[in-house]
Amino acid sequence: MKNNKLYKYWVIFYNMFIISAFTFGGGFVIVSLMQKKFVDELHWLKEDEMLDLAAIAQSSPGAIAVNASILVGFRMAGIAGMLVAVIGTILPPLIIISIISVFYNEFRSNKYIALMLKGMQSGVAAVIFDVVVSLGKNVLKAKDYINIAIMVLVFIASFVFKINVIYIVLACIIFGIIRTLVSQKAKGGLI
Repeated sequence: MKNNKLYKYWVIFYNMFIISAFTFGGGFVIVSLMQKKFVDELHWLKEDEMLDLAAIAQSSPGAIAVNASILVGFRMAGIAGMLVAVIGTILPPLIIISIISVFYNEFRSNKYIALMLKGMQSGVAAVIFDVVVSLGKNVLKAKDYINIAIMVLVFIASFVFKINVIYIVLACIIFGIIRTLVSQKAKGGLI
């Protein structure tokens, strides 16, 4: 039994370390890779759970990648899983940034590194688009027309009207609380 736990911790750490080490483009990219690994390959999480965890990670203060690793690690293996996932997530950037800081002047003026980073922007955009399509598809699959309307309205508010994301998240939180309370009251009692 103990070996099973250790193996699970190792799998969480190893996969978070690898995902974090080779993820460029921020938290949305890492969430997509976490979904592919822990939902599609290992089947440790369900797709709707990952969608919920990604939403919480995005709306919580801090780095999305760290927030997502906290939630996913905790969901898969409790507090120890959370700690293992966070360590696996933060070690690669810590190591990479430490190396870059030592050689900062050389990196800053190297035209090949600048070109490499420019080329990576296209790949990052494609992965973020994949996340948007994947998560949006899950909302559409549920056929909850209120959630679909919220998704469309949030996109319009953010993209067209450039409303600050903080206000959008706060509005969604308030709406979610009201919707839950109304739903619970209709079922015959509050939470």
